[in-house]
Amino acid sequence: MLHFFYSLVFRLALPFVLVRLWWSGRDNPKIRRHWLQRVGLVQRFREPVIWVHAVSVGETIAAAPLVKTLLRRNPDATILMTAMTVTGLERAQAIFGDQVKYAYSPYDTPGSVRRFVDRINPRALVIMETELWPNMIALTRRRQVPIFLINARLSERSARGYAKIGSLVTPLLASIRWIAAQAQDDADRFLRIGAKPETVSVTGSIKFDVDITDAVRQQARALRTRLGEDRPMWIAASTHDGEDQQILAAHQRLLEDVPKALLVIVPRHPERFESVARLIQSQGLTLARRSRNDDGSGVQVYLGDTMGELLMLYGAADLAFVGGSLIERGGHNPLEPAAWGIPVLSGPHVFNFETIYGHLQQGAGVSVVADSEALHQRLAEFIREPATAQLAGRNALAVVDANRGALNRVVDGIISRAQEEGAGAA
Repeated sequence: MLHFFYSLVFRLALPFVLVRLWWSGRDNPKIRRHWLQRVGLVQRFREPVIWVHAVSVGETIAAAPLVKTLLRRNPDATILMTAMTVTGLERAQAIFGDQVKYAYSPYDTPGSVRRFVDRINPRALVIMETELWPNMIALTRRRQVPIFLINARLSERSARGYAKIGSLVTPLLASIRWIAAQAQDDADRFLRIGAKPETVSVTGSIKFDVDITDAVRQQARALRTRLGEDRPMWIAASTHDGEDQQILAAHQRLLEDVPKALLVIVPRHPERFESVARLIQSQGLTLARRSRNDDGSGVQVYLGDTMGELLMLYGAADLAFVGGSLIERGGHNPLEPAAWGIPVLSGPHVFNFETIYGHLQQGAGVSVVADSEALHQRLAEFIREPATAQLAGRNALAVVDANRGALNRVVDGIISRAQEEGAGAA
């Protein structure tokens, strides 16, 4: 019954959702592009596809090594990547080019999902992390398609919310062939809200399997040479509104101690690039922008206002602050800077990545700061004491290396379980 009312409400809301989509596209026409895909009108596929769903940028990056491994094991496979956001699809296209197909995920109405599934003819659905869309799961499973929830995480807050709508969530979990949980706590929460024990495994997080290619390393070295190898350089990545001000205040204080210090700031969402540039200039700080290929050698702040380059930008820095954590956003993935072997700093609000941060804290691979002043003090300490910074970076890298291997476990699990159902997913 609850599923019926959910679908009814979404059907009634769909016209308003589409109007909002059109309205949002006034300043960014990309939002309106391919809008028919959102109601299920995608191209038809002759051959069955492996459908990989990643809601936005973070999940797309997490899915990248999984998709690359599936393609490597079966080069003839057709993989369709879907996302809900423009930036999610753009990130996927930047990673894979023409190796995979792309589409926006359908809105979760029965009609939109049914049209979508009829056209793509999936032989497996791989959902990244915790995207439990009732109609996507129910209507895909109705076609006897195996569904996999990969790199699954479930915070205590989310588990309490799902528990309140158990009559909707429990049937969805029963439709999922395999839940590959990041940690035992995640697995326990999935079991608590109704998952069957035989469908839940703890595989670890595939995000630990960070792959830094030689090309990315060369690009990072070239950028560092351009920006100045003899100056301390720190990066504040995936920042949000309400956080940029605190980061700039910390940098202002740092410049009093270290006048040559350079901040690389990378806002989480591209629609904020312009407003952050104005904020930087309003603080009296000199600015260079990557999108304009500005000379950053003599400035105080370098704005990373391009897409798909964050991993490389981490590699050019000496220290990394991971955003979404000085405000109650829940944090972002700290493993990319950790894989470079540089000190990782974060604010206290990391509930979206509590397992990963737990590993880093146990291994002394992250510094958690409460506010802007604590951030400044920790940055200054690392710059004053290179040996301390080097140890912190080695600790962070050691945590990454110690937890690698989830990727192969996950791919093996998908293949074996899909074959058991006769899907031949790889």
